[in-house]
Amino acid sequence: MRDAVIVAAVRSPVGKRNGALATVHPVDLSAHVLNALAERAGLADPAEVDDVIWGCVSQVGEQTFDIARNTVLTAGWPQSVSGVTVDRQCGSSQQSVHFAAAGLISGQYDLVVAGGVESMTRVPMGSSLGALGPDRASWPNPSGASLRTVFGGVAPNQGVGAEMIAERWGLSREQLDEFSLGSHAKAAAAIDEGRFAGQIAPVKLEDGTVVDTDEGVRRGGTLESMAKLKPAFRPDGVIHAGNSSQISDGAAALLMTTSENAARLGLTPIARIHTAVLAADDPVIMLTAPIPATRKALDKSGLSLSDIGTFEVNEAFAPVPLAWLSDIGADPAKLNPNGGAIALGHPLGGSGARLMTTMVHHMRDNGIRYGLQTMCEGGGQANATILELL
Repeated sequence: MRDAVIVAAVRSPVGKRNGALATVHPVDLSAHVLNALAERAGLADPAEVDDVIWGCVSQVGEQTFDIARNTVLTAGWPQSVSGVTVDRQCGSSQQSVHFAAAGLISGQYDLVVAGGVESMTRVPMGSSLGALGPDRASWPNPSGASLRTVFGGVAPNQGVGAEMIAERWGLSREQLDEFSLGSHAKAAAAIDEGRFAGQIAPVKLEDGTVVDTDEGVRRGGTLESMAKLKPAFRPDGVIHAGNSSQISDGAAALLMTTSENAARLGLTPIARIHTAVLAADDPVIMLTAPIPATRKALDKSGLSLSDIGTFEVNEAFAPVPLAWLSDIGADPAKLNPNGGAIALGHPLGGSGARLMTTMVHHMRDNGIRYGLQTMCEGGGQANATILELL
């Protein structure tokens, strides 16, 4: 029976908005990661790759015209290698992994790259709506009038959704801020201990500067300093810049194949895709679907919560993983052990692959048999993936 295994996982450092990676075109950043992936996997001939499945949310401007195919060509890979771009909002590159696994198991692929990119500096959120003026009434409406009518005229907003989660789960601003400070502390420790070194492909800029470290991690924060930040979505709200994911630039990729083909090519599998599921939930509160997605993944896998040794739950906003912890009952010590998007950043289309790259390296480094990753997505959706270490 065919399976789907990961043989290499590489990511760029994650840059802050207007930070070190701001001068790097998203196609060039993607191509850099693609070539680093081939090098680290020991892939002698990229012509063996059947497809590059690339997540990207804002497919406009420099990220349009099928950025996956442009990435392949820019990387200097053979013209015979195709590329397709995927949008499932924040879960786009996690969905790329799911599509890759399905293609491998069904026999459509023998060797495939799954990953993604987002340059939120060069292609800001909302760019796909065109030039946005101050009059919101004049903005294009991607939802359509009928969809808004279904939900009582409410226009979904992720920040407001985060506020709604905090209210529904009874999460105080202090709890959110404590969690966020913990994310930064864990990420700082991971950097200091060199835990990211094996997964990051340093980027050399035109001026010769080498970027090899995630830029968003802040040290020395306190609850007092966090308390000075103004709420971002409601005047009396609890969500602010300090307990939200950072706007970022970054890319990540995984090389996937079958166990049989890995042996033929001389590649060493790290982990296999054990279970891959989707779930959807209320599109207005929007960010709760990781909870049913996790339950669905556990049910489908036949595994129990105690079997899972590490969890990656994307920190879009602090209430998301905290509500997930409350309902799922997982061990908080196993959650995002190297920090999350609040500290490391959230380059939308690349985040799913970034989380999975971090998780697979953490599993290998610590001998963890099973890991589960899930992330909330626009429209009230979520992917969940269980990996098994080989």
